[in-house]
Amino acid sequence: MKIVDWRGIRGLVAAELLTDTTESSGLTYGTPFAVCGTSSLSKTTESDSANKYYDNVPAIIIQAVGGDEVSIEGSAIPEDVKAKLMGETYDETLGMYVEGEPVTKYYAIGYITEKTDGSEVYVWRLKGTFSYPEEEHNTKDDGTDSTGSTITFTGVNTQHKFTKTGKTAKAINVLAEKWTGGESTFFASVQDPDTVAAAHT
Repeated sequence: MKIVDWRGIRGLVAAELLTDTTESSGLTYGTPFAVCGTSSLSKTTESDSANKYYDNVPAIIIQAVGGDEVSIEGSAIPEDVKAKLMGETYDETLGMYVEGEPVTKYYAIGYITEKTDGSEVYVWRLKGTFSYPEEEHNTKDDGTDSTGSTITFTGVNTQHKFTKTGKTAKAINVLAEKWTGGESTFFASVQDPDTVAAAHT
């Protein structure tokens, strides 16, 4: 068994989910855009399991898997990007972000992580929403202290089922050496199980 750890995170991008239906062409996205510089990213997945008793013994185990929660710590998020993620308004002419009643929007997020053996893993998480970023503003002194932002991406499954797997999905992870198009093509648009499979045929 080869033992590796995770080391490194970069290139966080998001793309708005435009359509998500059960039809064959039902999953479409806008153009990916940069979110912020990323210092750390962690993911947890809701899960539960329980024994079912038959004939007085635990005979089967029922498992359930819920949504993903991705916590992202990074640099300050530009106001126009924050407005877009939160479904709010940014006036380009005035350079003004107006907080108000948000419109829930779904996004895909993509990023690159690295293993300690040097191999990169390209990731697209296909559907989720962003929480309002946590920000902290402190008085300025002569030191080097600064603060960024923390934002949470809560992922859910697509409605769309993929030809390759016949299933819905929350994320697709692709080892860099197995993607023939390179980093720039992988993040030029959102990849899913079907587009990744097509790249290897």
